[in-house]
Amino acid sequence: MDRFAELKAFCLVASNGGFSAAARQLGVATSSVTRLVDALEQRIGAPLLNRSTRSITLTDSGRGYFDHATQILASLDEADDAASGRDAEPAGVLRIAAPVTLAIRYIAPLLPELARRYPKLELDMRLSDALTNMVDEAIDVAIRIGNPEQQPNLIARKLAGHQRHIVASPTYLAAHGAPQTPDELGQHNCLLFAYGASRSSWRLRNSDLATEVEVRGNLHVNNSEMLRHAALGGLGLALLPGWLIREDLEAGALVPVLNEYQANPGEMDVGIYAVYPANRRGASKIRVFTDMLAGSLADT
Repeated sequence: MDRFAELKAFCLVASNGGFSAAARQLGVATSSVTRLVDALEQRIGAPLLNRSTRSITLTDSGRGYFDHATQILASLDEADDAASGRDAEPAGVLRIAAPVTLAIRYIAPLLPELARRYPKLELDMRLSDALTNMVDEAIDVAIRIGNPEQQPNLIARKLAGHQRHIVASPTYLAAHGAPQTPDELGQHNCLLFAYGASRSSWRLRNSDLATEVEVRGNLHVNNSEMLRHAALGGLGLALLPGWLIREDLEAGALVPVLNEYQANPGEMDVGIYAVYPANRRGASKIRVFTDMLAGSLADT
């Protein structure tokens, strides 16, 4: 049986979470996909998928095998493109994961120009403020804010810096005053981004002196646009990225406080990164998308 057909069937089942969806993409019967995956597991001598009536997930062995298999198939596609000259024109599906607000602000405006320049490129976008598992969801490129961990199988390209500001509306500051020192943040209603872990502190750095301050507030939300609206409404202080509130600062709708400090909820030196598999380093569809996004972010 064709080993590459087995690999492709397995990868599609794993990335789509089911045999029927994989069969639709391949244009074959579901039973054919099942036979291909069964043959692969039998040849390897290990189960790659956990199968139940409700879901299909990767086993521990399957997770590692999926990573290698996707690299093999991607390398084969790149070899085909290079030999045929197709690599000059980006084409096919580009699966992108990105934070919701950043994508709406900076990726959505790029879509018409991307479509005009690269009509054969198809975007499949997964928007979430949660960290996406690139392997499980077969993501080609993930846009991440922070300081990505160095992993040998991933490339992290920095697209832009990421500066945050502690801000409040003039209405809030008129009623409650502005904090003059980091310790005074504890006396204010701080509007908090709800991370996966329970985090209720902000880190501030002035020159080489860093301090971590416990903060509290009556709003926790996992979306920065919601925090922005709450701050504009005078509900409290918020720690927000400069690219999101630039126009609000210029208009005076939001006012920075403790502006002599660099502030972040976690690590201080962070940025906006495009993360993609190392074996896709030269993929033209990843390159043109990240180049365009980097240009869009250049003024943040």
